[in-house]
Amino acid sequence: MSGAGLESLVDQTISVITNDGRNIVGILKGFDQATNIILDESHERVYSTKEGVQLLVLGLYIIRGDNISIVGELDEELDSLLDLSSLRAHPLKPVIH
Repeated sequence: MSGAGLESLVDQTISVITNDGRNIVGILKGFDQATNIILDESHERVYSTKEGVQLLVLGLYIIRGDNISIVGELDEELDSLLDLSSLRAHPLKPVIH
């Protein structure tokens, strides 16, 4: 996603998948020309096949642009209906370029 595409997501809740397979959710506060992004009120969602999704609080968090695989807008209403404690999933594998 280009910087112009991210502009419309500022102050919105987004989900970021990193190249190492992490899923980080937070409010996009800013970005630069290298697509480094700043998230506020962020947390990592850790998926497991054995237990529900764990939420690791990160707070204000910076992600380097070269470590970002996917950025997506999060539908907060739909997301709030999910029972993360009952979800089971394999963790994502790292992205190989």
